[in-house]
Amino acid sequence: MTLLLIRNANLYDPQPLGLRNLLIGGGRILWIGDEALELPVALRAVSRSVDAAGRRTIPGLIDGHVHVTGGGGEAGFRTRVPAVPLSRFTSAGITTVVGLLGTDDVTRGPGELLATLYALREEGLNAYGYAGGYHVPPVTLTGSVRGDLVFVAALIGIGEVAISDHRSSQPTLDELLRIASECHVAGVMTGKAGVLHLHLGDGARGLDLVREALRASELPPRVFNPTHVNRRRALFAEALDLARQGSTVDITAFPVAEGEDAYPAAEALERYLAAGAPADRVTVSSDAGGCLPCFDADGRVTHMDVGSSGALLETLREALARGLSLEAALPAFTANPAKLLRFARKGTLAVGHDADLVVLDDQGVAEIVVVRGEIHVIDRTCVRRGTFE
Repeated sequence: MTLLLIRNANLYDPQPLGLRNLLIGGGRILWIGDEALELPVALRAVSRSVDAAGRRTIPGLIDGHVHVTGGGGEAGFRTRVPAVPLSRFTSAGITTVVGLLGTDDVTRGPGELLATLYALREEGLNAYGYAGGYHVPPVTLTGSVRGDLVFVAALIGIGEVAISDHRSSQPTLDELLRIASECHVAGVMTGKAGVLHLHLGDGARGLDLVREALRASELPPRVFNPTHVNRRRALFAEALDLARQGSTVDITAFPVAEGEDAYPAAEALERYLAAGAPADRVTVSSDAGGCLPCFDADGRVTHMDVGSSGALLETLREALARGLSLEAALPAFTANPAKLLRFARKGTLAVGHDADLVVLDDQGVAEIVVVRGEIHVIDRTCVRRGTFE
């Protein structure tokens, strides 16, 4: 075990704590204090000291919606996006990812997803995943999504199940309720998140199906976790009401063209907080590795982009430029997803918590990134890369 001492960190946990020193070992934060720490001589040979020089030091970002195997495929096999390599995450300050399958849950299945998550873990990243995919009935490893969640430790919920989208399997209320109940019961059995992560398309039905599910069942609102809620302004207004009922809603950091009927992620976060919706029920994710297609009236792709991990830090910078304080904006990237996904030792910086943290330079770029106590980025340079990078 190597000890890591980070000195002179302007600490946000995500609330501001001022200048602190941190001692890290065994993947955990062992000590935080404002006084200088002198290690015994016997430990100095197995320790490293890094000076944060008063820079803002935040919990590692948790990206709750990532196509780790690559997404796409809507315009032919050549449009299948490649898998996302390790350094794309770490260089962007992301220390934990939740991987999922998208439109293509046929040529890419749960086995490939799980293998990719395990590979990222072996390379040093915190990696979890969702069972199933876009379509109903969901693809599984064990024969049921409840079995997948109960028996596979890395899987923590179900998603992204598509609704209000021409690419979805057009699930009925009964089908959605069955999947949501499987998710909830598996969460109760295992202590996992047990959330149903819902892809929202451009369809006019919006969140109608979710509202019907809440009216027609005893399932708690927290089970339903819609994403892409900023893709239409009317949908965003629906999402605010759903958050007030107890669901956590997810803003996607995708590019928004001028005049488009959508909110850029930073503006959506600002509007969410200004509306007085529960501050702990909003998250921001990147859709990294996912295809961002535009379709014509016949459902054919007219052009496409690819989601980027760097969109999270970019959104955080834009939120600060819009006047949000770091302590107000930061929970949507750290503490809130940790709470939703039941990552008890992530999302905040405290003694006993996982040593996942990011030191930001003056421009808000990741200067130093530590994952499980190991340095992945220092002086803005990746010092650990994926096996095939």
